[in-house]
Order: sequence, then C-alpha cells, then structure tokens
Amino acid sequence: MDLPVLPPISPMLAKSIKTVPPQDGTLYYEPKWDGFRCVLFRDGDEVHLGSRNERPFTRYFPELLNAIRRELPERVVIDGEIVIKRGRELDFDSLQNRIHPAESRVRLLAQETPAWFIAFDLLAVGDEDLMDAPFSERRARLRSLFEPGVGDVADRSVRLTPATTNDEQAAEWFEIFEGAGIDGLVVKPGHIGYMPDKRVMFKVKHERTADVVVAGYRQHKSGPVVGSLLLGLYDEAGLLHHIGVAAAFSMARRAELVTELAPYVTTDLAEHPWGAWAEQPVGQRLPGAVSRWTGKKDLSFVPLRPELVVEVAYDHMEGDRFRHTARFRRWRTDRTPESCTYEQLERPLGYDLDAILAR
Repeated sequence: MDLPVLPPISPMLAKSIKTVPPQDGTLYYEPKWDGFRCVLFRDGDEVHLGSRNERPFTRYFPELLNAIRRELPERVVIDGEIVIKRGRELDFDSLQNRIHPAESRVRLLAQETPAWFIAFDLLAVGDEDLMDAPFSERRARLRSLFEPGVGDVADRSVRLTPATTNDEQAAEWFEIFEGAGIDGLVVKPGHIGYMPDKRVMFKVKHERTADVVVAGYRQHKSGPVVGSLLLGLYDEAGLLHHIGVAAAFSMARRAELVTELAPYVTTDLAEHPWGAWAEQPVGQRLPGAVSRWTGKKDLSFVPLRPELVVEVAYDHMEGDRFRHTARFRRWRTDRTPESCTYEQLERPLGYDLDAILAR
C-alpha cells in the first residue's frame, strides 16, 4: 500500500461518563455503534480491514471489500464500525458468527448475513494525511464522500454515521436509538486531531439493574479463585438460561468469593440446570461452548446449586443475554431464584436502524 497513513493504526478511544455532556461550543454527538471497531485502508484494489487488536478482519468480510472498491475513493483511510442488521436493528450474534476459519463458511455467511461498514472518522484521503486536522474538518470531509449524487447513498454497504452538535437532539437520540440496538452515544471534541490509542473522546451508555441467579463460576486465569460469576434467568417454561457473566473483582474479593460459594458447589451435574452444557440442547442458552475467539481455551465452569440471587448492573440486552459483562452490585437474599425471570427486564421501544442512518 502507498497511503499517507498505513496500517496498523490503533483506533482513538473513549472514556466512560455517566450523562450526556452539555454543548460547550466544540462537541459532536454520534450514536455508539455495537459492532467490530475497524480502520479501513483502501489503495486502489488493495483493501485492508484492521481490527482494534490488529488482527485483520479482511478475510472475514469479502462482501465489504467489493463494496469499498465500489463506493469509496481510490485512496482513503476511514475509522468506523462493522455491523450487521437483522430486521430493524443491529445483530451482534450474527456478526460474531462471521469470524469463522473455513473459507466456504465465510463465503456463505457473506451472502446470508452481509455486513455494513459505518464510517465515523476520516484519517486520510488521496495524498492528504488528516490525522492532525481537527475533528470538525475531518467530519466535513468525510460527509462530502456521502453527499447525494456520489453514488446511491441509500443502497450503500458503506454508510455514514449521523452526528449532531445539538445537545438536546443528542439526549433524544440517547433515549430513542436504543430500540435499534444502539447502546449509547460517543461525544467528540471538534477541535482535536486523531490520537491513536488515546481516550480523548467520551461515551455515555445505558445502565439498568436486574436480579439474576448465580449457577456457577469460572476460575480466574491466575489460579483457583473466582474469575467470573455465571448468571441465569428463567423463561416461561422454567428453563434457566445462561445470560452472561459478572466479573471485574479485586483479587482479594475473588478469593473471598471462593469461600462464600463453597457451600453451593455441586458435583451432581444430572441435577444442575446446565449439566448438559456440552450437548448444547436446542432452545436453551448454556455456558461452556468453545469460544471462536480463543480457540481451545477451556470454558468449563464450577457448577453451583442455583440458590443464590445477585443484583447486577448491565447496559443492554443482545437477544436473550447481556451484551457486555455485568457489574456486581449486591447479593439479594430476599429474592428467590424462581422469581428471577426475563419479565423483569426493561425493553427499549423498537426503532428502525434505517431511520437512524437516513439522518
């Protein structure tokens, strides 16, 4: 490649804040996309899709390579997010399934669940390196690539994220866009250059709480202490589904949890609701499957009798599970495990993803 900005580039990052900050005369507000962060490099027919951890996505999204050659300038570097849309909203499960070692499977999934690239920053175009330019200029230059008349924008696989400088509109977006799978807002100071691997932007995410059953734990990679608690919720049929994990404990707390959980450890998997995790029965989400990200990493767990209830904080759901790691809040000795059902979860009103991108 012969570009003014070359791979690998570590993307610019954001630090978490609790509320949408008011406009100070410099801020841009954008939806926080729930996909794979990716820096796109195109030099003629040569296209490289760089991931945040510098493991290229290029081989997994052949349909995007063709779209990039068709829809973008000959020489360009763009920061963005790879996403998949199912119905009216984002589908992260389908996106994860796209990372597959078999070439034949990659080609099939490219047809069945094609991806989009959502562009939100322009790092270079032609011979121009825009890394030191303020974001306000980079945004204007990026938007010019998507103006009406530059191809049929509505039919693109490479799409431009909406952005606003109106904090009241941003607060509205924060509430209504969640129904399309958007998990918050990113706030960018308009006067700063592009700073790889620096947390100079801000992100605001939703947070809710739920009471869930603790039915097992995984050991920490450092040794026989608790790495993460395995969490479950009951459905209407009385099946306990694995919906995610709670982690991020101090090492001292991890050791304490081993003692606290010891009375609940069981070796009778026939009586455990997730005892058949290796078979992965249809209709029930279970822990224990081999991760496509970690290869042969052991994801087995220490089973616990499902008698403990914990309150956790979470940002949003991806289907029937927590999208991200939940945060431990407190034990709920006043709740029975059977009362921990999906019905307690707050569901955002639906919103059409196409309507977001039409902005």
